[in-house]
Amino acid sequence: MSRAVVFAYHNVGVRCLSVLLAHGVDVALVVTHKDNPKENIWFESVAALAHLHGIPVITPEDPNTEEVIAQIRALQPDFYFSFYYREMLKKSLLDIPTRGALNMHGSLLPKYRGRVPVNWAIIRGETEAGSTLHYMTEKPDNGDIVAQQAVPVLPNDTALQVFQKVTVAAEMALNSVLPSLLAGTAKAEKQDLSKGAYFGGRKAEDGVIDWSQSAQDIHNLVRAVAPPYPGATTNLLGMPMRILQTLPTKCSAAGGKPSFYVKEGKAYAICGAGVLRVVRFELNGIEMSAQAFAAQFGLNNFEFNH
Repeated sequence: MSRAVVFAYHNVGVRCLSVLLAHGVDVALVVTHKDNPKENIWFESVAALAHLHGIPVITPEDPNTEEVIAQIRALQPDFYFSFYYREMLKKSLLDIPTRGALNMHGSLLPKYRGRVPVNWAIIRGETEAGSTLHYMTEKPDNGDIVAQQAVPVLPNDTALQVFQKVTVAAEMALNSVLPSLLAGTAKAEKQDLSKGAYFGGRKAEDGVIDWSQSAQDIHNLVRAVAPPYPGATTNLLGMPMRILQTLPTKCSAAGGKPSFYVKEGKAYAICGAGVLRVVRFELNGIEMSAQAFAAQFGLNNFEFNH
């Protein structure tokens, strides 16, 4: 039986740990994160799954300390598996498992190496996303690929919807390759790093809408940061506004300044090029309908404040 130490968090961590257990892997230890009270915890708990199966759990702020390294070395693992774990593992940790350390990344590597790959893929209008299992090196997301599973990104999919698909893709990729990985017959393929790039993390303020952009670009941003992420934001009538859902339209507004209006009970936003239907929005922290907005403020075109 192969012994593994698993570094995991989030839904991908839960589903992929479940795959390891289903295949009879001896998971000697789970290393995970304490939930951050300032973060919207909308996902499942790796720690709860580990406790259910009687697996020891630790939550170090830094896994690369001498204490953690000694604890893991004593377990003599064959493999590491990292599933949406947020800290980088340094060489002294990576050198311990005798049969390698593998990471599940939420993109079709070599594309979208680095942080929040699902959100970036939507912002950039990709029609496909997926998950990649690869060997870990000290540099993130650049090791040899062992398995990959693609999923479609539909034109109005939100980040949450795509993330749910990418989670299933991770489960499928791991489940399909694990028998050959454990048997020592899995093939690994080098990445052509020139075919992708690194992307950084995103903050709430990165969701501020630039209304000079095209309707399609703004639509991509809205769906990439839609709840449970912080949302796309702007200002209207001197109040903060959060755009929660949009749909592209065939309307044009030549020469019109970026603005918001209600027509026939539906809300619209004139963009730098094109017009978006604003399906759901909040004004001053309160979600309201297009009809309620029109009743309170009228049908005029209201310019967005910068």
